[in-house]
Amino acid sequence: MASMSPPIRDLRQQDETATHFHLDVRCLICRFLGFIFGTETFGNHQQQQFPRKPENMERQSSFSRDLGHAAAETYLITRLTFTLLRYLGVGYRWYTRLVALACYALLLMPGFLQVAYCYFFSSQVRRSIVYGDQPRNRLDLYLPTNTNGPKPVVVFVTGGAWIIGYKAWGSLLGLQLAERDIIVACVDYRNFPQGTISDMVKDVSQGVSFVCNLIDRFGGDPNRIYLMGQSAGAHISACVLLEQAIKESRGESTTWSVSQIKAYFGLSGGIMEGEGSFEQFSPEVRIKDPRNREAASLLPPIKLFHGTSDYSIPSDASINLVEALKGVGAEAEVILYEGKSHTDLFLQDPLRGGKDDLFDHVVSVIHAGDEEALAKDASAPPRKRLVPEILLRLARHISPF
Repeated sequence: MASMSPPIRDLRQQDETATHFHLDVRCLICRFLGFIFGTETFGNHQQQQFPRKPENMERQSSFSRDLGHAAAETYLITRLTFTLLRYLGVGYRWYTRLVALACYALLLMPGFLQVAYCYFFSSQVRRSIVYGDQPRNRLDLYLPTNTNGPKPVVVFVTGGAWIIGYKAWGSLLGLQLAERDIIVACVDYRNFPQGTISDMVKDVSQGVSFVCNLIDRFGGDPNRIYLMGQSAGAHISACVLLEQAIKESRGESTTWSVSQIKAYFGLSGGIMEGEGSFEQFSPEVRIKDPRNREAASLLPPIKLFHGTSDYSIPSDASINLVEALKGVGAEAEVILYEGKSHTDLFLQDPLRGGKDDLFDHVVSVIHAGDEEALAKDASAPPRKRLVPEILLRLARHISPF
């Protein structure tokens, strides 16, 4: 990616370690948004964090409670966004880009409204399941209607430039994968400035641990779990996976195992080169460290997907990471999509409906070896179009990404 902006002045917080983490996060976000705007492990689940609950958890029956929860989360995200803008300082060009983002969202609103309706009213969605003790330690589960036998599971970490990530952003993917008999767990996590990068990694790791230990209660197969992240979520989930492998290679006690993750999918990944204290949160730099070579052998197959016209996070980020992984003997590949932008693969293409090469590829990997599931996939009807083509083309034209 492009070089970092000039060093940000010391915030002079009393805790020196916390200061470094906040500086890291601020630089990381500046670097990501510059493209857009142009300028400890926790205890045993059953004994401590997660008391055993009935297998069939009751859905929230009160519409007012659902509405209140949605309003509270929306307020939180909005407040954090404007706090960040004040913290970084914004100018005319940033505001014009913000207007472009609002127009972009408005054009895609027909699809967003349909997905939101399913998110709040579908019986397949279990919202805001608690997995930890932090305010944002919640996850949503998307369950297939077919309950015959244990299902493969995708743990999905949404993007959002490390500042506006939210579990509901993965609802379209969750609903579509659930139609293919795949359970999806969309993990929420603290955003900046509510938390640092290390807090985000810790939150997501706890969410993965929850799924690995308890997903069988929801019909999932704990031995067929896949980890997936998009944009900043790809960066965070990659950090989680590598950190877990490093801990296991050193014989440290953990609450979940890398061996439970059958593959990792990184979509338009916000994976950056490391500089100085960024090394702790750069998978590319950490995997090249000779001390972590043994951890590389524990990693599952890694597949990265990227559009060649992604100007928010150029495809070189995924290419360089794959080269680094292959250099230490890990199984990794990058699949490039010619002319696709940062949001095409995750938003416009799924909203367009019909055939989707990326979606089909992910499903084929998950269902590999399951002849019955593959046969169902082959005969599955085309996915429904949610947004007219003319609106999708206009949205792509004004997209700030």
